Amino acid sequence: MNIPKYDEIQLPALEILSRGGQFKSRDLEEQLVVHFRLTEEERNQLYKSGNGPIFLDRINWALSYLNMAGLVSKPKRGIYEINEVGKEVLKTPHQFHQFIAKQIELREPTKRKNEKDNIEIETDLTDLTVGTLNELTPEEILYNSFQGIKKSIYREIIDTILSKSPREFEKLVVELLQRLGYGGQVKNSGLVTQYSNDKGIDGVIKEDILGFGRIYIQAKRYARENLVGREDIQKFVGALAVENSDKGVFITTSDFNKGAYEYVSNLSSNTKIVLINGNKLSEYIYEYNLGMQTERIIELKKLDSDFWDSLQDE
Repeated sequence: MNIPKYDEIQLPALEILSRGGQFKSRDLEEQLVVHFRLTEEERNQLYKSGNGPIFLDRINWALSYLNMAGLVSKPKRGIYEINEVGKEVLKTPHQFHQFIAKQIELREPTKRKNEKDNIEIETDLTDLTVGTLNELTPEEILYNSFQGIKKSIYREIIDTILSKSPREFEKLVVELLQRLGYGGQVKNSGLVTQYSNDKGIDGVIKEDILGFGRIYIQAKRYARENLVGREDIQKFVGALAVENSDKGVFITTSDFNKGAYEYVSNLSSNTKIVLINGNKLSEYIYEYNLGMQTERIIELKKLDSDFWDSLQDE
């Protein structure tokens, strides 16, 4: 089963609150895990961004919307209890989500319109539908929008590389591996080989000052639909053997076909070949700031629990 969306959690959470008492989100978590029959893996699954457990975050957003819709009260920070409006709404559960949507619309009509407009824009950047986005928490919408923007930039990176010469691509990948940390503090650790008669080696990274350890590079600036095959990898392995090396990195702007991946996975443990396709290449260029500049920083803050909990309650 998929982890329930925040709007799917709202009604079961309100029903639990209707049994009486005051609850923190974590107090509700155990009962909601049982209600949705979640496994421990689903319960503890983290966001890809590392920003905490998905299920607990969605519980918090569900409670936040219940509060904004006037169905629950907060006697203390982080504490929720059902109120009379919430009890009344529970008598007509089929109208529950319609009631919440109307209350939120009345509360912040302009903001809701803007959010809808933004969602329609970001749908072009991601593979999510507007309906799917409306099921996500605001934080998840922001994260998915960010990922969509990054994917768009990844495509732009590859398009730009394809507009440059193969020689410039070779220089680029050598510099990228240095950005990744290979070569360390070795001066002039990266070398682009002679353009002619390179014997199947496009670049070299010296791992130590004396040059005993070396990583050899093959770079293919291919169009997206032109996949690198097994034969190309075999030639690269042969070139490594001539150099008495057992370490190589094969980088392409496109991808490798099934035969290439299978060949590398079946190589003996004495030879290590790393394959970097266009997707991973653009990701590395982006993450390691090679030819990139920061356009905008968005800072999100949350309440400091230690600070606020230290203040005396009314």
